[in-house]
Amino acid sequence: MHIRLLAVGERQPAWVDEAFRAYAGRFPRQWKFRLDVIATARRNKSEDPQRAIESEGELILARTMADEQVVLLDERGKQPASRELAEQLSAWQANGRDLCFIIGGPDGVSDRCRARAGFVWSLSNLTLPHGLARVIFAEQLYRSWSLLSGHPYHRP
Repeated sequence: MHIRLLAVGERQPAWVDEAFRAYAGRFPRQWKFRLDVIATARRNKSEDPQRAIESEGELILARTMADEQVVLLDERGKQPASRELAEQLSAWQANGRDLCFIIGGPDGVSDRCRARAGFVWSLSNLTLPHGLARVIFAEQLYRSWSLLSGHPYHRP
């Protein structure tokens, strides 16, 4: 199974890149994990933000593969506990499909992107900056792997 994160927003602070790499570097090699980045659509005050959402949505959908299991990270999704997320990851692994996680742009994702997702995962009830969401995503994915593999990283 291959896992990738498809994220809108090409420029992140150095601390985000460093923390993300630290966790992603711990992922098992068989995941062949990769980060794919999509440029944030231009926004200006005189235009409806929906135009940017739709533009980013088209780019996201163009980069997803038909046979991938798509998981959208969105504040309106389910908030599984770490053990529940690990069980979900195990189920995804068992179905044999590649996984594509999506973090949308600053205004969210289009309805078509939301419809493409088989699961919507909320990291928190709090609104998080996109860079921090990347870091939390990577840490929680690593934590899920550690729970499934019996690695001592997760402590109850």
